[in-house]
Amino acid sequence: MTIEEKVLEALAKVRPYLLEDGGDISLVEIALPVVKVRLHGACESCNMSYMTMKAGVEEVIRRSIPEVDSVITVE
Repeated sequence: MTIEEKVLEALAKVRPYLLEDGGDISLVEIALPVVKVRLHGACESCNMSYMTMKAGVEEVIRRSIPEVDSVITVE
């Protein structure tokens, strides 16, 4: 399985939670050790989006892919 496939699989694990709150997430770029994602919908303007990224998305991705050090959002 490629790194991209692993990242997409990890995003699929957190996507239902984001969709439940009216948001979504998409992969923009993988430039190891950083993964860049874009938040959509309610997640774009949510004041908790930083916590969602660090405690949710980044944690799931880092657990699945040790080569990833951080996940950042881009516009």
